[in-house]
Amino acid sequence: MTMNEMKNEEFKEIALKIKAEIDRAQTILLCCHPSADPDSVGSVLALMHYLESVGKKVMAIRGDDELSKGLLTLPGSEKIINKNFLEIDVSDYDLFIATDSSSSDQVTKRGEMTQEMRNKTTVIDHHKTDIGWGFVNCVIKDSPATAQIIYDLFEVLGAEITSEMAKCLFAGIYADTGGFKYPTTSRHTFEIAGKLVQITPDFSKVIFEYENSYEPENIKYLGLALSLIETYFNGRVALSPVPLSEMKRLGIKAVHTFKMEISNILKSVIGWEIGVALTETEAGKTDVSLRTRDADKWDVSKIAKALGGGGHSAAAGATIYKPLPEAKDLLLSTIENLYPELGKR
Repeated sequence: MTMNEMKNEEFKEIALKIKAEIDRAQTILLCCHPSADPDSVGSVLALMHYLESVGKKVMAIRGDDELSKGLLTLPGSEKIINKNFLEIDVSDYDLFIATDSSSSDQVTKRGEMTQEMRNKTTVIDHHKTDIGWGFVNCVIKDSPATAQIIYDLFEVLGAEITSEMAKCLFAGIYADTGGFKYPTTSRHTFEIAGKLVQITPDFSKVIFEYENSYEPENIKYLGLALSLIETYFNGRVALSPVPLSEMKRLGIKAVHTFKMEISNILKSVIGWEIGVALTETEAGKTDVSLRTRDADKWDVSKIAKALGGGGHSAAAGATIYKPLPEAKDLLLSTIENLYPELGKR
């Protein structure tokens, strides 16, 4: 459902359902999604600060992957426990709030979530591919960020938004709107940003610290990825396939690839309609990031969904559990099948 389709009363009803779940719970689990970004971590931390303020016992975990140094600059990040979802005894928790995760395998890719846990899962998300997989679902598909939805929830619930919460929410909105550039950015987004800035006037420091926390390996990855560009479909699809052997040679880990925006750089080139970063981060595991110049014509969420992932029309991703050559071949075949008008690869 989009916010345009949802009336204010409907949103309030869902917000009150979420509050009822929170009120019933004593212990609450939060988890960042794999390859976490500021919207994931910012949403988790804003909720953590709020839930602690109303007397709940909260466990926030990093999820499958190590968090980048930039994400560790967000207030409260020191409380995030370095565990993934399957390392937690879920029976210890009355409620799991899944944020920015369009399906259970966007909580963890390392195993299955039990039905028992789904039955005490509340989903807060904005991805187009989310079908509402929790017991309670607040999925606003035209929201530019999960952090924006959480702000709206806080407004309905009358929550006091502290400076720490405001910084986390602003970081999530800023990052997932591409610095307020992406098409889903609305007047409402700017109104929320303005209110958050009033609460935390030093918001620019948050963004500076996040965007300027690179390690040498980040730059090595950037250079490597840009040196390996290939084009297909008469030059309309650009790929950057980075093999694990080169990652190891240069001492690059998966965490060094997370915010490098290779696919965004590729789609910025006139004529390259779809940009794809393919990174072999482990043996038999290839991460895929997709972006497009024209989301109406080339909906990359369809490609991601066919590969077992998800996302938005303009920006999506997936993990293919195959070595890089096989993953690349599967990706190209998928694009060819979904968009035959591109021609042969």
